[in-house]
Amino acid sequence: MPGSVSPHVRIGLIGCGVIAQVMHLHYLTELSDLFEIAAVCDVSLELAQACADRYGVPVATTDWQELLGLQIDAVMVLTPGSHAPIAIAAAEAGKHVFIEKPLAFSVAEGETVVAAAARSGVTMLVGYNKRYDPAFERLQAELETVPDIRLARVTTYESPFEPYVAHYPLLRGAPPAPSVLHALQKDTADRLSAAIGSDAEIKRLYHAVLLDSMVHELNAIRALLGEPDRLDHADLGRHGATLAMRFGEARAVLTWIDLPGFARYGMEFAVFAPERRLKLTFPSPYLRNAAAEFADEHGVPGRTESTANQHVFSYESSFKAELVHFHGCITRGDAPRTPPADALRDIAFCRAIIEAHLSGRPVIAPTRIGDAA
Repeated sequence: MPGSVSPHVRIGLIGCGVIAQVMHLHYLTELSDLFEIAAVCDVSLELAQACADRYGVPVATTDWQELLGLQIDAVMVLTPGSHAPIAIAAAEAGKHVFIEKPLAFSVAEGETVVAAAARSGVTMLVGYNKRYDPAFERLQAELETVPDIRLARVTTYESPFEPYVAHYPLLRGAPPAPSVLHALQKDTADRLSAAIGSDAEIKRLYHAVLLDSMVHELNAIRALLGEPDRLDHADLGRHGATLAMRFGEARAVLTWIDLPGFARYGMEFAVFAPERRLKLTFPSPYLRNAAAEFADEHGVPGRTESTANQHVFSYESSFKAELVHFHGCITRGDAPRTPPADALRDIAFCRAIIEAHLSGRPVIAPTRIGDAA
């Protein structure tokens, strides 16, 4: 069991790439009354040291195992590749663990992470930042009062992320040695093959489209509607994906499309019931403090009267809010809102989507753990 933790959590970051620099290092610094950044780690020592110098971090290393041996309370796993090995080792070392999505590359991998957290008794939280957005929380609360949901529609317009991060002073480092890079790439390829088979295009769709991007939408729609009863249809292509699902009597359609022509990212969640329509629109996740917009439409049955309202509830960053929540889980024992056991169902969902795409047949209970492994 991990030892008692003071209100000031000493934390180490493993991975110093874009999401670490744009969001986590920035907000951990803002939250200096809650966190102390004790160490940073990256395969590029130059990058790790540059981040340490900028944020006044005492330790920079290329060895995540060395970082786990330090007197720290928690770690953030922000690396590309599978997060399972580091997360398991961190839990076994008695460190609380924040894991950027996805939890793992397969249900089997994810189960080992969940088991490690349970054995060690540490807090483990998966980074689904949209779940902590005030507007998403409002949509979630409003849906509890909406009977007879007929349709949920999720639409994501992907766009190049570089224009959204070009204004940040990102630090760069020398690339790792070719042998290190080759070993990392081989590990990722081997784990993906074990998870989904050796077909190169299926591996790309599973990794780049489902696990790296659409897993956000899958987790969010589950948070809104519960577990899907049936995945009716899945069509994955080089530039997009379309899913059709059922949640009880409600139908849900999820469409993801890659539009690299210009920077106009968008993600929309829309829910339709006979007397009410709700829509939530997210800006690019790389923009700090950009507000999601919530729209609420309703009317009077049998009359022409109707009302549409647009709301901005807060400019609070969802990335900052999830860090505050993580702190509360560590110091007060709050229940994680996005625990690994829940994220495990997203991995099962991704595997079921590949199955439906390849077979052309529906998948019953696509988020069920066990048969999906």
